[in-house]
Amino acid sequence: MKPLLITLALLPVTAIGNTLYKCTDESGVVLYTNQKAAKKSCVVLSQSASPPPPATSGATRPRAAATPTPSDFPRVSGSEQKSRDSDRKAILDRELATETQSAEKARKALQDAGNQPADKLQPLRDTLALHERNVEALKKELGNLR
Repeated sequence: MKPLLITLALLPVTAIGNTLYKCTDESGVVLYTNQKAAKKSCVVLSQSASPPPPATSGATRPRAAATPTPSDFPRVSGSEQKSRDSDRKAILDRELATETQSAEKARKALQDAGNQPADKLQPLRDTLALHERNVEALKKELGNLR
């Protein structure tokens, strides 16, 4: 198991150096390196004929899409997309109005409950919190629209 871990740890080293050595010192300690060590018995494990290619920056070459669009994928015109976006905004506006109204009703129900025991008030608090979270999420979604 240990030699496997050492080999895995040294994989990046083999990409940098041209030659990989296995060196053993007088006490039997093994060292894997890309530089031949003095006063150690070293054996060449691998040797590359040419240096590794230079690293290129991602800006010089365009990246391919992670999931390319299939050629038979339906296209939508700009006007159709604008229509869909405005429909989506209208739906979100209606949902926001409904949730705001529901939150106000839940707030009023909680106020009307007054001095009830905590176990009776908790469901009302939970309902109010749910509607308030929904209102915030809908506001955030509407803010993300173009």
